Amino acid sequence: MSTEPTSFPHSRAAGPECPPETMPGGGAVPVIRRQAAEIIEAVLSSSEPEQGVARDQLRQRLAAHPERPEAALAEHLITLRSLAEDLLPRDAASPTQPSTSSPSRELVANTRSRIESALQGRTLLTAFQPIRELASGRVVGAEALTRFLGDAGDQPADWFAQARDALLESDLEFAALESALSAARVLPAHLYVALKLSPATCLDPLLPGLLEESDLLPERLVLEITEAMTREQPVALRAALAPLRKRGVRLAIDHAGSYFTSIRHIRQLRPDIIKLDRDLIAGIDTDPLRSSLGEAMIGFAEHIGAVVIAQGIETPAELAAVGGLGATGGQGYLLGAPTTRPEDWNVWATARQETGSLTTPDRS
Repeated sequence: MSTEPTSFPHSRAAGPECPPETMPGGGAVPVIRRQAAEIIEAVLSSSEPEQGVARDQLRQRLAAHPERPEAALAEHLITLRSLAEDLLPRDAASPTQPSTSSPSRELVANTRSRIESALQGRTLLTAFQPIRELASGRVVGAEALTRFLGDAGDQPADWFAQARDALLESDLEFAALESALSAARVLPAHLYVALKLSPATCLDPLLPGLLEESDLLPERLVLEITEAMTREQPVALRAALAPLRKRGVRLAIDHAGSYFTSIRHIRQLRPDIIKLDRDLIAGIDTDPLRSSLGEAMIGFAEHIGAVVIAQGIETPAELAAVGGLGATGGQGYLLGAPTTRPEDWNVWATARQETGSLTTPDRS
């Protein structure tokens, strides 16, 4: 990852062209805001493993205050000491007392060690799952999915959940992103690459530079927001991602239909792609409620100019149902399993799915 500073998406330069903003007490803050943004960029640009907790904690504060770097930095500094004390063994914090380290503290320490080893050794790799155009059956894109070496018993979601508990989620997500961008260089050139990112990573000032260094054309990149957002984040995300989208990078909303606020967030962000959640697709061929909701989501997408991809398609009947409702694309084990093998990716350059029941229901 580059350590060159990148422009903070919401910082403001001081000068006559930028009128001072005022705090409730009347003080001008543009210089403070700019300095806070510079400090944040310097901290996030560090790649030292021992600073991973501080970086992740700062990213969380930045995501909570996307337009106020000075507030994010202030909260970060206030909590940094208590955070450090929580991560120290009790006998190190109080050498005169016997150790009373609890199992949960030991578990956190072991989890941090495990994740830091994965980050330092880069023992993670990328699998791609094909995304097909339903009308033709051809592969048009590939979603990047993280896999971890040496831990077949753990699901990738477990790794990211444990990283969140150990305050290393952002570092792990950036490592996964770097792995995906590197692997994508050998995908067939006509495929776009869907990159699953949290709102916090989309707001990170290091993201534009990392995407630019990948050498992938902007129009091949799709940023897929994977988590529910706070009330403030959609507006901040729209502003932060505007320069990337202007260059051709597309935006997707994942898990649409799985949480109530997704409709409001879609309306605010105006994504290029809406991905219907597996919970909505499962049984859509037999459940009138799921079918009606899917039809409504597809109509809403057409209204805002977005295309719809149905995720988690596992049966021919589900495939026929989403095609009949007007979904543009599909993804799931029926259409292609995730694979880490470049020879499998190369097949997608010419492969066509047998699609006899794409737009007509299976009546057998």
